[in-house]
Amino acid sequence: MTETVPDRAPLAETPPSSGTRLVERVLRMRELATLVVLLVMIAVTQAGNSEFLSEQGIKDLLLNATILVLVATGQSLVVITRNVDLSVGSTLGITAFAAGSCLQDGRNAVVAILLAVALGTGLGLLNGLLVSIGQVPALVVTLGTLYVIRGVDSIWVGSRQITAADLPGGFVDFGSGGVFAIPWLAVIALVVLVATAYYLKHFAGGRELYALGSNPEAARLAGIPVRRRILAAHTFCGALAGLAGAMYLARFGNVDSGTANGYELTVVSAVVVGGVVFTGGSGSVYGAALGALLLTSVNSVLPALGVNSVWVLAINGVLLLLAIAVDRVVALRVAAALKKKSQRHRPALPKENAGV
Repeated sequence: MTETVPDRAPLAETPPSSGTRLVERVLRMRELATLVVLLVMIAVTQAGNSEFLSEQGIKDLLLNATILVLVATGQSLVVITRNVDLSVGSTLGITAFAAGSCLQDGRNAVVAILLAVALGTGLGLLNGLLVSIGQVPALVVTLGTLYVIRGVDSIWVGSRQITAADLPGGFVDFGSGGVFAIPWLAVIALVVLVATAYYLKHFAGGRELYALGSNPEAARLAGIPVRRRILAAHTFCGALAGLAGAMYLARFGNVDSGTANGYELTVVSAVVVGGVVFTGGSGSVYGAALGALLLTSVNSVLPALGVNSVWVLAINGVLLLLAIAVDRVVALRVAAALKKKSQRHRPALPKENAGV
């Protein structure tokens, strides 16, 4: 007798539970709160320094955030699947130098950017294979590849340094150019951000990332290709880190073996501060982008107000701790809501068995 396996219902048709609705409400509030804090901080700075929101000031704010927004967008997909990629800083550094070396050899800027993206994609694919096929925790894998990539970068680069004088003038101009106060690099980051958000919301593969992060075992039993989705998330994260490496080169025009050293911690902070829950299954790339804007704005606001830049790291740490605390409170509230709902819908015992 042949057993008939029921078709898997589309994820979009699954009615949200009270716990899910609570998470969604809190995350919307988190994103709104991040936006409000960002706007208030900028308004206070403008009141103390009238030149802060000049055309060049706005341009600098957006340029400073562009690289972090790109990498945080890719990191968001990995964190949503209940994983993390700690190698993004090393990937950014080595791809930036690869793009610079390509330009020094007289290659076209488009070829250099594609080389950086391809290299980043390959490194992300390596992480994804080790995590999904090798079943090794992402924290361990990417911590290892962080040091491996950085070591290869140090051996390859050595004491060499690429400066703006070594690059084509058009490439450097592109990195700082734009339309009025809107840099070209910010436009690229916005396109990537919107496209990623659209995929997560409207495509089955994007919704399956959330299902996987919420409950990996349930996702597997529902027929979701768990390993393939994890592999795709890591590969996409590596590709965006590679693109960010090329954009970093265009923005700063200066790359050496220490480029983006420790950058992965800033990326993770931006993602978590922006409302992407570190335990997976919740959050949005828009929130991660807001978190990136907030963290990079702190770097610009404090000097403009005459505050010592040493406080930047302390403030970033406080924001990260607050975000983690909120995530913990939300997790406890969701667990309580789900437990209450299950008790409410539990069938009552028959009267004759009530005393048993």
